[in-house]
Amino acid sequence: MTYTVQKLAELAGVSKRTLRYYDQIGLLHPAEINANGYRIYTENEVDLLQQILFFRELDVDLDTIKSIIYSPDFDRKKALEEHRDSLLNKQEHIRMLLGNVEKSIQAMERKVEMTDNEKFIGFKEKKIAENEANYGEEIREAYGEEAVETSNQKFRGLTEEQYRKMEAVEQQLFEKLKNAMQAGDPTAPEALQAAELHRKWLSFTWSTYSKEAHAGLAEMYVQDERFAAYYKNKIREGAAQFLRDSIRYYTKL
Repeated sequence: MTYTVQKLAELAGVSKRTLRYYDQIGLLHPAEINANGYRIYTENEVDLLQQILFFRELDVDLDTIKSIIYSPDFDRKKALEEHRDSLLNKQEHIRMLLGNVEKSIQAMERKVEMTDNEKFIGFKEKKIAENEANYGEEIREAYGEEAVETSNQKFRGLTEEQYRKMEAVEQQLFEKLKNAMQAGDPTAPEALQAAELHRKWLSFTWSTYSKEAHAGLAEMYVQDERFAAYYKNKIREGAAQFLRDSIRYYTKL
C-alpha cells in the first residue's frame, strides 16, 4: 500500500509539515515523487516512521534518531539506557509537579500550609508542561534536545523576582511593538527597541544568545500559526511578521 503526505500524516497522527521537514533533513525520504510532484510513501517508510515516532516519544533528538535507524553500528542498547535515564529525570519533575498540585488542593482545604515558594515552583512546572505540549516538537526540531532542556532548567531556576522581571520585559515589548506598528516601519528606532526587548526577554531562559538563533526563532513565529496567533491576540494582526522583520534588521546591525 502507498500513501501521500496527507494520508501518511493522518495515519501517523503528525502534521504534513513534519513529514516534509523529515524529508528535508534526510530523516525520512519518500519512496518516490510522482509525475504530479506528490511524495509517495510505501510500507518501508511507514515502518521507518513508526521507529522515528517511537524514539520521539522517548525525547530522542532527530540527529540521534537518524543515526539509530540508518547506522547498523549504532549502539542501540546504550542509547536506550541513556534515554531511559532522561525519562526517569522527567518522571521526577512530573512527580514533583503532581505533589505540588496535591499540596495546593490540601492547602485550599486547609489541611496543610503551603509556602509562596512552593506555589511558585509548581507554577513554573505547569508552564514548562504547557510549552512542551504546545511547542515542544517544533522547538526541539529547530534547536535540539540539549538546548531545550537547558532552557527549561534555566526557567526552573528563576526566582520569583526574576520571573516578574521577565513578565515586565514582555509587557514592555508588547507596548513598544504596538507603537512601532502604528508607525509602520520595522526598521525604525522604536521597532528596533522592540527587537532589543525581545532579545532581553529571551535571555531570561536562553543559556547563550546568538543573532542567528534569534532570527531563526522570529522566522518560526511567522511560519507557525500558533506563534502568529499568540502575537495577534496580544497586539494585533500582523504583529508576528512585523516583529520578525524588525528582528531581521536588528540581527544584521
